[in-house]
This record gives sequence, C-alpha cells and structure tokens, in this order.
Amino acid sequence: MRRASPTLLLALLVAITTACTSGGGQSKAPSSTQAPSAPAQSAPTTAGSVPQAARLPRGGQPVRLDPAQFTSRINHPYWPMTPGSRWVYREGEQQDEVTVTRQTKKIMGIDARVVHDVATVNGQVQEDTLDWYAQDAQGNIWYMGEDTKEYKNGKVVSTAGSWQAGVHGAQPGILLPANPRPGMAYRQEYLKGQAEDAAQVLSLRQQVRVPFGSFDRVLTTKDYTPLEPSVVEHKFYAQGVGPVLAITVSGGSGREELLRFEHRP
Repeated sequence: MRRASPTLLLALLVAITTACTSGGGQSKAPSSTQAPSAPAQSAPTTAGSVPQAARLPRGGQPVRLDPAQFTSRINHPYWPMTPGSRWVYREGEQQDEVTVTRQTKKIMGIDARVVHDVATVNGQVQEDTLDWYAQDAQGNIWYMGEDTKEYKNGKVVSTAGSWQAGVHGAQPGILLPANPRPGMAYRQEYLKGQAEDAAQVLSLRQQVRVPFGSFDRVLTTKDYTPLEPSVVEHKFYAQGVGPVLAITVSGGSGREELLRFEHRP
C-alpha cells in the first residue's frame, strides 16, 4: 500500500493537534514506534469457521479462503466501494485519484473488486496502481493484491510492491475488519521481504477536518511494516465515505487529505 511522502514535521504535529481531537478525549498511539510483534506462525485459518477476532491474520500466517463466502460487492461502513465512486486526495504537490471500477479479477477463486489509483504531480503520472479487494460474509474487507507501476518521464521505472495473493507465497490480508475495536491488530498484506504491511485499530471516536468536510466518530488505525520499523502512519476512515486523512507520525512526515468525494449509489 502506498505510503505518504515527506512534508514538514512541524506542520504535521500542529495538524494532529488541531484536526484529530475527539469529543471523549483523543486516543493516544502507543509510545513506541516499533510495530507490535506478531504471534508465531500457526496452522492456516479458514474464513467463516472461527470467531472474527481469532481469525484476523497476523504476520505470515497462511489462510484458506472459501470463495463461496466472498463477494466483490463491498459495503463496509468505513469504506463502501460502490463502482463509479471516486476520491481525490492531495499531499503536497501530489494529487491522488482513486476510482472503484466495475471490473473484477479472479484471485484464489474469489472475484475481487478492481480499484484504480493514480498519483500525479503537475498532471504527470507518478504511480498507477490497480488494487484488488473482496468482502467476506462477516463483512471484513480483504486485500488480495496490487499491480503497481512507478513512472518517470512517462516511462515505467519500477513495479516494486506488486503482489497477488496465492502467487509466490503471497498471502491476502485484512484492509478493514468487519467490527473494528481498539487494540485489534492484523496484517494487511504479506509477501515476505516485499509487502508486509500491518495495522492496529486505535480509536473509533476521532474528529477530523479536511478540505472535503468535518467528520466525527472516525476510525483511526496505526499502519506499519517490519520492513521499515521506524515508519508509522495513522489513517482515518469516515463512515459512509472511506479514507479521509493519512498522517505519517514517525520516520518522516506527511499529510494526505481528501479534497473531493463522488459517491455512486
């Protein structure tokens, strides 16, 4: 998953203080910047066979997914992915446009929704990514992989970060749990040494203000990876909208905020 690029740290700290306070007191992130350790790898779990909290995958734990329990229709309250919906974000000079397509891709027997993400600077494409998501019967959004290309002067210079669940040992992860609760931790993607993003739920009561609007009862997650242990990002999801803000809080600084959102029912 793409991470924010650096901006001024001082501006970041001010933004956190002014834009992300909650009515019941701001949820504090863990004092350490190190990611919570994952449990030892265990036997594969099967979606739908055990309680949700117990089956959220961690680290490189293998999972067996039943395609009959999945759909490409994603209606998670914190990120409904209706085909045709579009989000436009700004981070410094970069603009990021995310569009839910009507296309699906078969991955591990599951029809995954294709989401197109294009990052530009002054109209020039910097990165073009196809992300693949699916939702299980309990309401968890699973991240099934991505096809990403980085551009320089109009030419592809890198596809690093691309992965697909079930290929070369890659495992799917959870983008958002069905019923998020503070303290929940889970992997978002896993391809050893290349894609090992994970997240932890921090709060469900944050308040956020971005150019698109103001939101309360916002879901806040801490996103991290053992591949870059000093880098920590907080992401904010508003009900009925999706991601509205991402702030790098360790290992750099950055603020990506929602400018526009077009919902397609």
